[in-house]
Amino acid sequence: MSRRATGVVLAVAVTAAGVAYAARPQADAGETPVVEVSTGAVEVTRGVLTQSVQISGALGYTGSYTIDHQGVPGVLTAAAAPGRLVGRGGILFRVADAPVRLLLGSVPAYRDFRYGMTDGPDVRQLEQNLAAMGHDLTVDRHFSAATAAAIRRWQASWGRARHQRTGRLAHGAIVFLPTPLRVTAQQTRVGAVAGSGSTVLTATSTTRAVMAPLDTADREAVHVGDQVEVSLPDRDPIRGRVTGIGQVATSEPGDSNAEPPQPQNTGAATVPVTIAVQLPRGFTLDQAPATVDITTGTHRDVLLIPIVALLARPGGGYQVRLIGGPLARVELGRFDESTGRVEIVSGLTEGQSVEVPGS
Repeated sequence: MSRRATGVVLAVAVTAAGVAYAARPQADAGETPVVEVSTGAVEVTRGVLTQSVQISGALGYTGSYTIDHQGVPGVLTAAAAPGRLVGRGGILFRVADAPVRLLLGSVPAYRDFRYGMTDGPDVRQLEQNLAAMGHDLTVDRHFSAATAAAIRRWQASWGRARHQRTGRLAHGAIVFLPTPLRVTAQQTRVGAVAGSGSTVLTATSTTRAVMAPLDTADREAVHVGDQVEVSLPDRDPIRGRVTGIGQVATSEPGDSNAEPPQPQNTGAATVPVTIAVQLPRGFTLDQAPATVDITTGTHRDVLLIPIVALLARPGGGYQVRLIGGPLARVELGRFDESTGRVEIVSGLTEGQSVEVPGS
């Protein structure tokens, strides 16, 4: 009986450590198959191996803030609309037509500001804001006549008449928060009564960033300050930098309606990571999915071969087939999944050629 070639299936087995390939014939019963698999040759080289972690996230705005009315209860007569940006000195809302303004600082406003008040960090914070808005005064913890004069000049810039420039700020007239704000929602409708302590607005910062969940297994490999590459829809990758890593792990699914948007978790324990980005000119999306590649290690002058050159070795481990020679057992180091290369610790020397599957 004559022999004839039959179909050949190339089976590729992917493992956590590499890729093994082998030919598996499909033959009619009683026939001996003839198997032909095309191969190529790749030289063992020295180079740079980079390790990275890839995570999926979402572009949004950092931070989450609630803005409460701390003054005398009254009817809410105006409020910044969702999407509005409010900076230092800007009006957040009005109660009985009296404006409540934003100033920057970490100490909440908890009392009236007036001449004769005791010294404190809130006074320093107020004076820092007045100085930042161009009013000349010494910044310290003491409310002085110069502080009152600076407030009167600030009140004049609002359009107040001379007799209304008191040099004082009642409790509730200003709100201290750490950053300029982007309003996300009105929690009290205009026309309703805003009670003392009631939440009027919610907001984020105005800082754009990518937020993403990082598996706790990769937590030790990622650090604040790490440079990353961020891919956004219909754009070339841009550079970014890790600016924050959460300390509390969670396995709860993200809230798709949250501000900023939170990517959905897969059930694995993760910590939130914040990545600062410089968005390209013309990028107008407020929210967008993002893929983040974080470089976790760079190793120079190491022996490298393609991962696809690896063959599973009977009894465990890996080997490669040398061009014009036998199978050679190899000891593996680190993997670079982005380029498809693996470090060879022992078993090969620079300049040797190894067999790889043909294209």
